[in-house]
Amino acid sequence: MLKKKNLHAVGIIAEYNPFHNGHAYHIRKAKELANAEYVVVVMSGDFVQRGSPAIYDKYTRTAMALSCGADLVLEIPSVFASSSAEDFASCAVALLNGLGAVDSLCFGSESGDMEKLSAIATILANEPAIYSEELRIQLKKGAAFPKARNAALVTSGAVREEDASILSSPNNILGIEYLKAIYRQSASLIPLTIERNGSDYHDPLLTPDRFCSATGLRKALKETDHLSSEETIFDYVPEPVKLKILESKPLYYDDFNLLLNTALLRLSMEGIPFQNFADVSDELAARITKQLPDYHTFEEKINQLKTRQYTYTRISRALLHILLGTTNQLTAAGRQAGYAPYARILGFKKTSVPLMGEIKKRGSIPLIAKTAGAETGFTGAAASMLRHDFYSSHIYQTVLQAKYDIKVKNEFTQSVVIL
Repeated sequence: MLKKKNLHAVGIIAEYNPFHNGHAYHIRKAKELANAEYVVVVMSGDFVQRGSPAIYDKYTRTAMALSCGADLVLEIPSVFASSSAEDFASCAVALLNGLGAVDSLCFGSESGDMEKLSAIATILANEPAIYSEELRIQLKKGAAFPKARNAALVTSGAVREEDASILSSPNNILGIEYLKAIYRQSASLIPLTIERNGSDYHDPLLTPDRFCSATGLRKALKETDHLSSEETIFDYVPEPVKLKILESKPLYYDDFNLLLNTALLRLSMEGIPFQNFADVSDELAARITKQLPDYHTFEEKINQLKTRQYTYTRISRALLHILLGTTNQLTAAGRQAGYAPYARILGFKKTSVPLMGEIKKRGSIPLIAKTAGAETGFTGAAASMLRHDFYSSHIYQTVLQAKYDIKVKNEFTQSVVIL
């Protein structure tokens, strides 16, 4: 009797905000590097890790990914999709590992040096005393956590001075967090990295390099008429993505101005402390309260609250948590539940049906394909997290419908994307 061949799948953690040529390259290289038959993407939903709305809804971005090489796209639970790099990575790794049928995780990094990234991740995962003490000293001096952590790693000797630049590059930082999560969770995922080429992650400009940054692409889409900007935008995205851009409607921070200001006023009136929400410290809550009567836009409010200690992204995430009702209690319960107590399908290729069969057999978490009635199958933190997923997307869909005066499907009428 012939032994059944094992399926090989590589995992990718992504936002695709929006999808561009660099993402398509990553999918191709990941599949090649891992010698995999399938690519499984775990992706942020309608709100992303930097604390902002995704430029296009999650179903549009899922279709982009599937049309450019992904085989299965799953949603990172919203509680952690807009969380710190550590929680974001922990959730994404737990989700991939819980599938049971994904062999490896491939991520992009500016370094491309797995040995150096792994060495740093090992220190952060184990937190030796010399590092922890130096981190405490740096935080006491008032440094923001990312800078305090980087200084502690260098000062404690964990990272050589000449390698310190590794700690200032965003994809390296996320890659280190993925490795740290793999080590802490004892996940059965082989880590692989591809050196990032092209524009820097935060580069706001489109350059002749065809691998632009998503930041640059978003900036171009916002500042120009995307229906007539082929020369500045369409050179940087795969052909199928061009079509999705032409037919899709973008959202930005300031489309959520009214909802944010309303949420802040309502919570203040009801006496609900802002520090009940994730990423909101007592000091930040006091600053928000002091500036409450000033009805600024979302981005103006971020800049108004930003300090040396509180970075733009930290403030952005904090305000989004308030808007979406992401409480400390919900976040803590999600961590306790293992970060990813379910895997929600956003879309798949018909050719990936054998893979989903393997996931159902070997996975330790349930696959959710239909939203109608899905909540009844869960209790505790899992049920709360799933309701938060629905609520977050319904907020996004409400704003999208109001801005463009169009009919938008909700989480219970929208089908998964199938190609």
